[in-house]
Amino acid sequence: MKSSRKFAVFDIDGTIFRSSLLIELVDKMISRGHFSQDITAQYQEQRLAWLNREGSYEDYIDAVVDAYRANIKGVHYGDFADTAREVVAELSKRTYTYTRELIGELKKDGYYLLAVSHSPKTILDDFCNTLGFDKVYGMVYEIGPGDMLTGEIADEHLIRNKANIIKRVVEKEGLTMEGSIAVGDTESDVPMLEMVERAICFNPNSRLYKQAQVRGWETVVERKDVVYKI
Repeated sequence: MKSSRKFAVFDIDGTIFRSSLLIELVDKMISRGHFSQDITAQYQEQRLAWLNREGSYEDYIDAVVDAYRANIKGVHYGDFADTAREVVAELSKRTYTYTRELIGELKKDGYYLLAVSHSPKTILDDFCNTLGFDKVYGMVYEIGPGDMLTGEIADEHLIRNKANIIKRVVEKEGLTMEGSIAVGDTESDVPMLEMVERAICFNPNSRLYKQAQVRGWETVVERKDVVYKI
């Protein structure tokens, strides 16, 4: 029999977490000596351009991802997992008030909570566990001989297709689309926002904001201690 349980799907970085889990992980990998200090040169130009509002955040995070993937090969999975846990232990409370409270309300209402992110699943599992998510999807980095990371991602094309992930979870768990909610912050979240009854664009970048205006999606901005609904 089909379940009547509703669901909500969230992006994580910049939507719940007030930063990027991957950026924080890279910083911690450097400080613990698992990455060389020299790798910062691989994304410093894009970081400064973003800070100076001369470049996009997307260019910055893409450069960090490239540096991470180029340097994670040969790192022991145990060191990687320990570092991820340390990041979560230190920063798990750095969340946005709006989405944190929304999650609390949805949990009380019995919603199935799904997280879909392009950050490493190892750190996502720890972070999302603190918020009570039912299911977490993220990038799974392959482990080779000697428990060393290979730098490769398992089924990367599947993880990047957020809409298909939602369809799979809805079918497997027998969830209902009625009352469904999605929360995202960039244009990469459009496919999942299109699927649900209530699409929330939280702190959207300009491309997603334009989509929200055309489609009539909710737009919410949290700045300092004030939440604005546009």
